[in-house]
Amino acid sequence: MPWVFASPLPVPDTLRQAVRDFYRIDESTAVARILAGADHDEATTARIAATARRLVFEARRQRHGKGGIDAFLNEFALSSREGIALMCLAEALLRIPDADTVDRLIRDKLADADWARHLGHSSSLFVNASTWALMLTGRLLHDDPAEQELGAVLRRLVARTGEPVLRQAVTAAMRILGHQFVMGRTIEEALDRAAPEEARGYRYSFDMLGEAARTADDAARYAERYRAAIAAIGARVHGRDLHHASGISVKLSALHPRYEEAQRDRVLRELPPILISLASQAKRAGMGFTIDAEEADRLDLSLDLIEGLAAAPELAGWNGLGLALQAYQKRALPLIDWLAALARRHHRRLMLRLVKGAYWDSEIKRTQERGLDEFPVYTRKLATDVSYLACAKRIWVARDAFFPQFATHNAHTVAAILDLVGTDRDFEFQRLHGMGEALYDQIVGTGPAQFLCRVYAPVGGHEDLLAYLVRRLLENGANTSFVNRLVDERAPVEALIADPVARLKALKSKRHPRIKLPRDLYPDRRNSRGIDLSDPPHLVALSNALAAASAKPALALPIIDGAEEVGTSRPVTSPADRRVVVGHIGEASEAQIERALAVAAKAAPGWDNTPAEERARLLDRAGDLLQERMADFIALVVREGGRIIPDAVSEVREAIDHCRYDAARLRAEFAAPAELAARPASAICSSCMAAASSPAS
Repeated sequence: MPWVFASPLPVPDTLRQAVRDFYRIDESTAVARILAGADHDEATTARIAATARRLVFEARRQRHGKGGIDAFLNEFALSSREGIALMCLAEALLRIPDADTVDRLIRDKLADADWARHLGHSSSLFVNASTWALMLTGRLLHDDPAEQELGAVLRRLVARTGEPVLRQAVTAAMRILGHQFVMGRTIEEALDRAAPEEARGYRYSFDMLGEAARTADDAARYAERYRAAIAAIGARVHGRDLHHASGISVKLSALHPRYEEAQRDRVLRELPPILISLASQAKRAGMGFTIDAEEADRLDLSLDLIEGLAAAPELAGWNGLGLALQAYQKRALPLIDWLAALARRHHRRLMLRLVKGAYWDSEIKRTQERGLDEFPVYTRKLATDVSYLACAKRIWVARDAFFPQFATHNAHTVAAILDLVGTDRDFEFQRLHGMGEALYDQIVGTGPAQFLCRVYAPVGGHEDLLAYLVRRLLENGANTSFVNRLVDERAPVEALIADPVARLKALKSKRHPRIKLPRDLYPDRRNSRGIDLSDPPHLVALSNALAAASAKPALALPIIDGAEEVGTSRPVTSPADRRVVVGHIGEASEAQIERALAVAAKAAPGWDNTPAEERARLLDRAGDLLQERMADFIALVVREGGRIIPDAVSEVREAIDHCRYDAARLRAEFAAPAELAARPASAICSSCMAAASSPAS
C-alpha cells in the first residue's frame, strides 16, 4: 500500500527506546540531565579555568601575523554587512551556471560594501591580503571617474578586457577561501600536505567532499572515490597502529540516493553490502573508518546500519569502526549508553568522535517548518557546551567500549578534557583543518607529556565544496562561536573561559526565549501540528492510522439542510492506480440543487447577522476537527489526489492554518470597541464577510 513506509519495527531494547524517547524531549528535562552529568566541584572549576586562561592567552599570542580562516571569519563576521555579502557570494557563486548571472551577483554583493574599513584591522597577512583584493574589486565595480588612483587604472583595464577578468578574480578569491577549509583537491595532494604535520604529532581523518547523492550514479561515483582514498591512505600507514594512522570519514548520504527514514527497507537492503565492502578494505589497510554525523532525522536509520557493521563477521576483531556523536542533540547521553552496550556485545572498541554539531540552523528551522512538537537540539549554545562535557564524562568511564575522540575548538572544553583525563593518553583530540592551530599547537606533540590530535580534513574539488563551506561559515562566523571570539581582542578572556555549567544553572529559562516552538510561531493563532516522518514510532502509528482510514467506506453525497441525500453514486479511483477504488460520489440532481438554493436563501439572513466572534469560533472549530482527523484527510489526499505522504501532510496542515488564519483576521478586525464587535459582520467588513462565508467555514 502506498502509505506503508516500511515493515513494522521490532520491539526495541530498553536502551534503544531511551534514544528514541529523547529525540524531541522537553528541553528543561534534557537540560536537567546534562547539568547533572556535567557538574563538578569548585576546585575542578578553578583548575579548568586556569588551564583555559593559559590556552587562550597563548593562542592569542601565537596567532599574530598568522590567523588563517578563523581570523578571516572574525574580521568579516556574519553580523557585518561585508560578512553577509561574502556569505551570500560563497553560498551562491559555485553553483551559478552562467557568466552573466555571476557578474550581476558580484556587482550586487561586493560593490556597496565598505571593504576599506577592514584593511589593516587584522594582524593576519591572509586577512589583509584578502581585504585588499576585495577592496579593489569593490572599487572596480563603482563608476566614479573622479578617482585617480590604482582603482582607476584597473577599471580601464577591465574596460579593455571585459568583465570575465573580474569574474575570474573573484572566483579565484573564493577558491582561496575554500583552500583554507579543504586539504587538497585529490587524496594524494592532501596526503602530501599532511606529511609535515604528522611528524609533529597530528593525525588525519580524510573526508571526501560530497554528500546527499541524488542518483544511483552519484552514489556509485562517491563509493569509488572512497575506495580510491582508502587505498591511497592505506599505502601510507606504514605499519602504524589504528590510533596513530590516518583514517577516513564516510557520509552515508553520499552512498545512497534515498538515504531517509521513508526508504528504510530499501536502504537496509542496499547500503550494508557497500559499507561492509568499504570497511573491510579499511580493515585490511590497518586504518580507521568513521561514519560521519548528519541531520538528526537520519540518526535512527544510521544506528541500524552501524549495528549491522558492528555485528558483521567480516569486521570481527577490528577496532577501526567509528562514528561521530553530536552533543547538541538531546538524545546524546542515552545514545552513548546504547553504543557502549553494542560495542561490548560484539567484543569491539568503537572509535567515538564527540562533536558539538554542525546543522543547528537547519534543525531549528526544519522543526518549525514541519510544525513538530519539540526541537531535537538545544536552543542555547550554553546547553550544547554543557551537554558536551556530560557526554565526555560518560564516554570516558566507558573506555572499554570506546576509544574517545574529543573534537572541539573551545579552550574551556579542551581544558575540561585535560582535567578529566589526567595523565592518561588513551584518547585523542580532534579539530577541523584550517582551524584551531594556535590552540592545539600548545598541547600536541610526540613526547610522553603531549597529546595526539586528529585533523578532520576535507578533500575534493571546489565544485564539491559548497555544502561543507556554508556549514563552516555559519558555524564559525556566528558571534557565539568560540573560534570567532578567540581572535577578537575585544572579547574578554574571562568571558571566553567562563564555566558553561554555572552559567546555564543561573539562567531562569533553559530554552532560548527568542527561539519559538513551532506551535507558538504566530502571536495571534496556533500553528498547525505536523507529523514527524523521521521518527520510526510516529511512522508506524501513521501507517496504522492510514490503513484504518482506508478501510472506512468513503462516500460523498449531497447535503441539504444538514441531511445527506440518498441516491445513485459512481466510483472514484486513484490516479496512481485506476484499479483502486477510493470511494463513491453521488452527483446532485437539478431538483436537489434547487432545494439547496431555497434552503440557503432562507438561512442567509441568519448567517448575515451572525457576529464575527461566532464565525471565528466556527473557523477555529473547523481547524481543530481537521487536526483531530488528520490521518483521514491525509489518506484521502494520498489516494484520491495521488500525492506522496509528505505533500499530503502539508496540504492538510495548510487547510488547518487557513481556518485559524481567517479566524484570527476576523478577531483582529472586530476586536474593539466592544459594541462594534457585537455588530453583524456583514455591516462592518465585506472582505472579512466573504472570507467567513467561504466554503471552508
